[in-house]
Amino acid sequence: MSACESSGPLTNFRVLELGSTVAGPFCGRLFADFGAEVIKVEPLIGDDIRSIGSQSKGKSLYAASIFRNKSLISIDLRTPEGQDIIKRLVSQCDVVVENFRPGGLEKWGLGYEDLARINPALVMIRISGYGQTGPYSKRPGYGIICEAVGGLRHLTGDPDRPPARVAVSLTDYITGLYGFAGGLMALLHRQTTGKGQSVDAALYESAFSLMEQHIAAFKELGIVANRTGPGTGSAPNNLYIAKDSGHIHIAANSNPIFKRLMETIGKPELAKDERFSTAIARTRHRDALDSEISQWTAQHDMRTLEETLQNAQVPATRIFTLADIFEDPHYRARETIAYVDDEELGPVALAAIVPRLSGSPGKLRHTGRRIGADSKRILRELAGLSADEISNLEKAKIVLCAPPGKKSVKSGKHASKES
Repeated sequence: MSACESSGPLTNFRVLELGSTVAGPFCGRLFADFGAEVIKVEPLIGDDIRSIGSQSKGKSLYAASIFRNKSLISIDLRTPEGQDIIKRLVSQCDVVVENFRPGGLEKWGLGYEDLARINPALVMIRISGYGQTGPYSKRPGYGIICEAVGGLRHLTGDPDRPPARVAVSLTDYITGLYGFAGGLMALLHRQTTGKGQSVDAALYESAFSLMEQHIAAFKELGIVANRTGPGTGSAPNNLYIAKDSGHIHIAANSNPIFKRLMETIGKPELAKDERFSTAIARTRHRDALDSEISQWTAQHDMRTLEETLQNAQVPATRIFTLADIFEDPHYRARETIAYVDDEELGPVALAAIVPRLSGSPGKLRHTGRRIGADSKRILRELAGLSADEISNLEKAKIVLCAPPGKKSVKSGKHASKES
């Protein structure tokens, strides 16, 4: 990949992504966003992510985002020829990202020990439901299942209802982040030792790690944390109903902010009330405190509430929908929504690169392309295969090479923004 095609602190690294659906591809996406050359391997029918979520003009919008900035190659890994191609590519890669069930790659001779013999400096990020070891390691584990095993699902929702879920693949994304961080640390270690290593990122452990505040409390006090609904472990920190029936979340749990809130609702004396004078006391008497605040919010519409609380420097907001986000001036000013030209769809809205680096930002170069869009180039340039060899592999249905894509539809709203 030439310098003009890439940008970011990871420009000199090459990543081979063998992952599927969400956790592995998200991990790979982070590498790609910050400049690494990421080669994503899909089966000939495409990654399952292409059938999840909304489609436009027959193309997956999810894939357009999570496969962005990547080179896409399509290989049947179940064949000896496909496995040989992976070994050829591994010799020229710094990182492999995979999220097969433990043992899945080993049966094809593509496990870490196999690949490390080819490339001792290789870093292999292994994402799985329950980790590479332990009695559950061979179990299939989707993010939502491991979220339940990790305890996080038990804390999601209202206490009088069954455990709910966030309508995104939360645990997959958390684990993808952990895998990315682990991969970066392994690359730093390699700089001083010259040796690669395996990174073991488990979905259930990633979910469990977010239970931090409750773990010691159970061990020491026997407290089993439960769902709290819209509220939190501090007070006031809850949803309240506005006059126009909208919900506003107010978080005023610190003493100075609580004092400002009480002055704003016209009850400054409550800041001195012994029931509410300390954070611990407020938590103990949260119901009474919520009742006082609810009486005030019920008298004002949402716009008035937000303006009043913002002027008083009290953290508060309505609950944003995507429609709100697309109209919001702060999102627009920071270009949090990026518009990137897609070869088939024209400008596609994507989440901008996070975090923002001032000196070596990442860059959105293109959306996720079609299955096998880069197969011929990768097979020729990196695997060292001739045109005839590639043609024979295509005929044998071991690889899939997409025809040249359509020219991108240009727009004045085109982004390809750096972050």
